[in-house]
Amino acid sequence: MGYGLGVFLLALGLILALAVQDALSGVNLTMVGWILTLAGLLVIALTAVQANRSRRTSAVTTHADGSRTVTERRDDVPPAV
Repeated sequence: MGYGLGVFLLALGLILALAVQDALSGVNLTMVGWILTLAGLLVIALTAVQANRSRRTSAVTTHADGSRTVTERRDDVPPAV
C-alpha cells in the first residue's frame, strides 16, 4: 500500500464517476467510481500520516537511591522505504 495505490484508485474512480457513460445491470458505475475515489483519497492520507509520524523512544533509568532519569529521543529522519 502506498501513494501508487492511492493514485491508481483515485484515477480509476474519477474515470468511472465522470467519464464512463455505459451501464451494467444492477451496478451504478458512477457510485462505484465515487467510492473508489474516496478510497484512493483515504489511502493517500493514511500513507502520508504514516510516513510523517515521528519516531520517539524513551528510556527510564532507576538509580540506587530511588531517583529516576527519563531520556527521550526523537528521530525526525523518515524511514527508508
